[in-house]
Amino acid sequence: MSDLILATRGSQLALAQAGWVASRLRELSPGVTVELKVIKTTGDKILDVPLAKVGGKGLFVKEIEEALLSGQADLAVHSMKDVPAELPEGLTIASVSEREDPRDVLVSPGGLSFEQLPAGGVIGTSSLRRKAQILAQRPDLKMVDLRGNVETRLRKMDEQGLAGVILAAAGLNRLGLNQAPRHVISEQVMLPAVGQGALGLECRADDQATLGLLGGLNHPATAAAVAAERAFLARLEGGCQVPIAGHARLEKGIVVFKGLVASLDGKAVARGEGLSSPEEAAVMGRRVAEDVLARGGREILAQVYGEGPA
Repeated sequence: MSDLILATRGSQLALAQAGWVASRLRELSPGVTVELKVIKTTGDKILDVPLAKVGGKGLFVKEIEEALLSGQADLAVHSMKDVPAELPEGLTIASVSEREDPRDVLVSPGGLSFEQLPAGGVIGTSSLRRKAQILAQRPDLKMVDLRGNVETRLRKMDEQGLAGVILAAAGLNRLGLNQAPRHVISEQVMLPAVGQGALGLECRADDQATLGLLGGLNHPATAAAVAAERAFLARLEGGCQVPIAGHARLEKGIVVFKGLVASLDGKAVARGEGLSSPEEAAVMGRRVAEDVLARGGREILAQVYGEGPA
């Protein structure tokens, strides 16, 4: 069987995710050998500036996708929340693996819930999506930008005496960091990022052999949910400069989706939701985006882009 070169970022989390995919591919096709190729992306190189101020899309995938297109790698593993809504010509997401917990978690020294945080507490996060949703419900809290991998952010929480940091449950789970005192934030308080908790396996669209191998890792329910979320994001033309959130799940054969766009200060939030069959998930995601635009989202986006990155 063929040898595969799997492109990945070099963080502990990215390597854990890539290692999981490699082991699953070997299980499905015992003759396959998988070699990891670590690539440093723009997002990995710029650690002292909030992502929203760096600008552009695909900060964590661009260099990896270039390796795929040039033939230096055969496939890549991405956290789907990092993948822009539009892929470069010639590449495709061959499969979406079964989703981990998509929710956000509050990690704090005392294991406090979101509601228990002290007035005026300082929270670490570089995500505009998280900031906006926090401020929408707790405008008394203060935000500080926090970049770096999961371990770095946890260390900075202690060093800077923060009241807490917001992280993805999926990342903590995949790294086995279950000892960190954490409180899972409900989706009523904070909708996740589009694609959060799901892994996307990307390859060249004309590489039939790799496409065939990766198909065995596709999880149809997760793929349908992520299709709705990404269609919502694509219609809103959102990047990391805009607080956009969306989450879909399959319930009794129906895709149930909720999405929102918020102002940077969290004072204006436009929400929408929809239902569809798995086959119509992307159509439904775009329809919800249109609803959100009509309910104030268009004005929010105009304001955000007018103000520039926060």
